[in-house]
Amino acid sequence: MDGTMIDNMMIHHRAWQKKLKELGLEMTLDEVKRDIHGVNNEIIKRLFGDRFTAEEIAQIAWDKEAAYREIYADQITMLPGLQQFLDTAKALKIPMGIGTAAPKENAEFAVEALQLEPYFQTVVHSDMVDRGKPDPQVFEMVAARLQVDLKDCVIFEDSPTGAQAAANGNAQSVILNTTHTPDEFERISRIQHFMTDYKNIQLTKSDDGAFYLQF
Repeated sequence: MDGTMIDNMMIHHRAWQKKLKELGLEMTLDEVKRDIHGVNNEIIKRLFGDRFTAEEIAQIAWDKEAAYREIYADQITMLPGLQQFLDTAKALKIPMGIGTAAPKENAEFAVEALQLEPYFQTVVHSDMVDRGKPDPQVFEMVAARLQVDLKDCVIFEDSPTGAQAAANGNAQSVILNTTHTPDEFERISRIQHFMTDYKNIQLTKSDDGAFYLQF
């Protein structure tokens, strides 16, 4: 969702940078981009070890995400071409789900603001998983809820950890270059294409139910 349907990662990076500074950790935006990935509790534990209790970690994560939603509420828009892509997929009756490292509140915020509910049969967010990306758990849960095999799915991602999660689940991925450059994915397998938006992607479905992407 973040970076694949909405170009919001820089806002996340700045919200993290501000919150970490409040906690005594100075990081450049490049460092945040490189090191801040996964679900929030894992990020905080990775950066601070045992400094905070579980309750304090939850509050830190809540404060950061609340700041993000406040900043982004008046700016949120779909990536160019995504609306048409979703309309086509819905018309072709292609099952779709969202698997995101975002917490429940952020996922619901985006789904409601962009009116995505008619397009997606399921949404799996970070509050529903035990293991963050690059573990494929979030994608496995989406596939199970859609009653499809993960290996038959195409996953749209924007980050190396997300692309690695797709590869770890034996799924193909398409990368949106909203946050990272192609060279940052050079060691990751099963990537089919890199693109900046959805304007030049075509979606078709065969008589046997298989769907095809053309770039």
